[in-house]
Amino acid sequence: MRTSLDHHERLNLLGALLVTPSGRKLKLTIRSHRRTLRGEEVVGFLGALLRRVRGPIVLVWDNHPIHQRQIVQAFLAQHDRLHVYDLPTGAPELNPMEWVWQQVDEHTAGTAPHDRFELRTNVMAGVARVRRSQQRLRAGFLGAKLKLGPA
Repeated sequence: MRTSLDHHERLNLLGALLVTPSGRKLKLTIRSHRRTLRGEEVVGFLGALLRRVRGPIVLVWDNHPIHQRQIVQAFLAQHDRLHVYDLPTGAPELNPMEWVWQQVDEHTAGTAPHDRFELRTNVMAGVARVRRSQQRLRAGFLGAKLKLGPA
């Protein structure tokens, strides 16, 4: 299969699984970026979460270097609604978002987009497929053996 997509064209995603306090309903929120992600994009994403979600936000993420950027850490320090827990480095199986990314990858496998617009369409179709299914959204929590809802 031939593609005319420049191999330097990419789509970088930031995402979060939003879980209701009862654990009964999950939502997937995503932001896409054409350029390499920086701390500024993470701060923008966190700001959007703060506007979207009322009350405290428990943020569980991996130890990716972008999460440790000074601008991100300063933003976290300024917003006491954000409660951050770091997953161990090198343990993607504990991160439910990794399961989401894997499902999106499976959906786009075998596609050969011809341009960045087709790339984005294919990726967002994979995201929509995951987003529509509570079962797919829960798969990451089940795989990581994490309990949803009150302790």
